[in-house]
Amino acid sequence: MKVERTGCFGARVVLQGDTLDEARAHALELAVRDGLVFVHPYDDEAVVAGQGTAALEMLEDVPKLDMLLVSVGGGGLMAGMAVAAKALRSDLHMIGVQTIRSPSMYNAVKHLSLPQGVSTIAEGIAVGSPGKVTQAIIERLVDDILLVDEGDIEQAIVMLLGIEKTLTEGAGAAPLAAILRNRPAFAAKEVGIVLSGGNIDPVLLESIIHRGLVREGRLARFKVCTRDVPGALATISALVSAAGANIDEVHHQRAFSSLAAQNVEIQLVLQTRDREHIGAVLTALREGGFEATLD
Repeated sequence: MKVERTGCFGARVVLQGDTLDEARAHALELAVRDGLVFVHPYDDEAVVAGQGTAALEMLEDVPKLDMLLVSVGGGGLMAGMAVAAKALRSDLHMIGVQTIRSPSMYNAVKHLSLPQGVSTIAEGIAVGSPGKVTQAIIERLVDDILLVDEGDIEQAIVMLLGIEKTLTEGAGAAPLAAILRNRPAFAAKEVGIVLSGGNIDPVLLESIIHRGLVREGRLARFKVCTRDVPGALATISALVSAAGANIDEVHHQRAFSSLAAQNVEIQLVLQTRDREHIGAVLTALREGGFEATLD
C-alpha cells in the first residue's frame, strides 16, 4: 500500500534490503552514484524542525494539554515536537511510544538491550538504529518512552475505526495503544496524541478488525455436539436466533472428531454483542439440550 501510494506522487520507488538500515545504505549509494540529494527521514535538523510544527498546532488548539504522546521510530517527530513544546511549556510531559518488538530508542535512552528486529504491524516505527541528532534531543527533553505490544496496537486501530471513524496504520495507532495499556497513568489528564499515518494494507486491516471483534466479544466461535440427524442444525439455528445472535459461519465436522459415528460436531462463528451475550447464547444452547462450549 505504501509503495503504491508513494508511486502515485510520481516517485520512482526502489525496494532494496529487508530493513530500514539496509534501505538507507542503498539510498546513500544511489545519492553518490547519481548525484542525488539524500534527505534523511529523521536524523536531520531541518526534518526534525519541520516535524516539530505539529506540537505548535496542537498547543495552539488546546493550550492546557498536560502531555503529548508520540510514536517513536528514528525519533524525528518526537524530537521536533519535544523541542517546540518544551520551548512553549516546560512543564508539558512528552511521552514517546515504541513497540516491544522494536525498542531501539527505548534501549538507547534507557541503556538497555531488549531484543528487537521481530516483525511488527507498526512497521513505520520499526527502526533498527535511532538517529544521533534525535537521540540527543530525546534524552534531554522527553520524559519517558513506553512500550506497547501487538495486541494493544490492534485494539487501538479497531477502537479508532469504531469510535472516531479514523483509519490509522500500526505506527499511527501506537500512542492510543499506550493509553489503553496504561489507563491509570492517564486518568484525569489532558492528553494529546498524534495519529501519524493511515497507509495500511486492506487484507491486514480485515484481519485486525476480525481479531478485534473476537477480543471485544462481538465475534465468537462455538462448538455444538449433536446427533447427526435431519433438523438438528435448524433447531440450533432457532436457538441462536432466539438468543439474539447471528450466524456468521457454519462448519460440520464429522471425519476429524472423537465423537461416535452417529454424532456431529458443529462449529459456529456467531456475531454477538459482548461477552455477557456470549454466555447467554451458551446457556440457551445448553438449555435446548445441546452440548455447547466456546471453541
